[in-house]
Amino acid sequence: MQILLATGNPHKLDEVRAILTPQGIDILSLESLETIPPEPVENSTTFEGNARLKAVGYARATQRRCLADDSGLAVDVLDGAPGVYSARYAGQGSTRAERDNANNAKLIEALAEVPKDLRHAQFVCCMCVADPDGSIVAESRGTFEGTIATAPKGTNGFGYDPLFELEDGRTSAELDTLEKNRRSHRALATLALADTLRRLSV
Repeated sequence: MQILLATGNPHKLDEVRAILTPQGIDILSLESLETIPPEPVENSTTFEGNARLKAVGYARATQRRCLADDSGLAVDVLDGAPGVYSARYAGQGSTRAERDNANNAKLIEALAEVPKDLRHAQFVCCMCVADPDGSIVAESRGTFEGTIATAPKGTNGFGYDPLFELEDGRTSAELDTLEKNRRSHRALATLALADTLRRLSV
C-alpha cells in the first residue's frame, strides 16, 4: 500500500516512515510528486479538524490516498496554548529552526513565574487518512504527557521537544529514536492507524 504523507516537515516524515514501513505501508513524500498542490488552509480550532482539512484537501488535489496530521503542544496553565497555533506561536522566523527557537523562547518567557508542579503539558497528535474522493477512512489520536522545562536540553528532536520533560528528567529531545517511536504522541497516533491501514483496500 502506498500513502502520501501531507507534510513538508522532514522530521515528521522520518518518524512516520520508521513506524509504518515495517508494517508494509509505503509512505510517499510531497517531494515525490511532479507538482505539489497548495497547502489547504488550516482554519479549524481543533487538531482533529485541521488534520481532516489537510487529508481531504491533499487527497482530492493529488488523487491519492493521503495521511495528514495536526499536532502541537497544550500547556495546562496557559489554557491549552499554544495548541493549534504551536508551529507559529511566536510568529517569528523564516526557517523551521528559527521558528522553533522563537517558539521555545516565547514559551519559556510565558512560564517564567510558573512553579514546576504547575508546568504540566501534553503533546497531541491527530491523524486522518482520506481517499481521493474526499472520504475519510481512518482517524487516530495520540498524547504524550510531560512538563515544560526551564531551559532546552537534547538534540534528537524538533519543535518543543527540547523543553518537553518526562518523569525521569529527560526531555523528548534526549530520547533515542527507538524509544521516541514507542512513546511519542505521533508514534501512538501512527500505531493506532496501522491495523486499520493494513486492512484498507489499495
